[in-house]
Amino acid sequence: MVSESAPEIRASDTDRDRVAKLLQEHFAQGRLDNDEFSTRLESAYRARTIGELDPLTRDLPERDLTENRHAAEGRAVRKGRRGGGAASERSTQAGDLLKDPALLIPWGLWAGVNAVCFSVWAILYLTGTTEGYPWFLWVLVPWGMIMLLITLALLFTQTGSGRADGD
Repeated sequence: MVSESAPEIRASDTDRDRVAKLLQEHFAQGRLDNDEFSTRLESAYRARTIGELDPLTRDLPERDLTENRHAAEGRAVRKGRRGGGAASERSTQAGDLLKDPALLIPWGLWAGVNAVCFSVWAILYLTGTTEGYPWFLWVLVPWGMIMLLITLALLFTQTGSGRADGD
């Protein structure tokens, strides 16, 4: 590691941001209290050399210790499974993907916009302002089909990559 061999090298913004991100992760995991986190974060952004950044994370683990435990448990469970283990793992991955905000937010927007369009159409229809042409479907169907294709493609690629990892 460069920092161990040359602590006098000037720190870049990327170096400071990397340390700040690590501190934020450890703060979120409860390893740092608020005051200690604030002090270390200020020191990270004031640091001029790599040697000033190293002590800020020296007493913190590089990897989350729970990740190691979960990885070991996952390997033990996979070894103990017989038959449908890979399918079960893929269904878990698919369930995780469907909870991903990167998909939930666009689907939520789709539902919200279409609810508004349908409500406007329904009000116009019920008040007799329109003859009932379902124009809201021109928003609902194409956008929904695109969202469905994207979701299915992501599900397919994620479960497909899960198959490769399990081999």
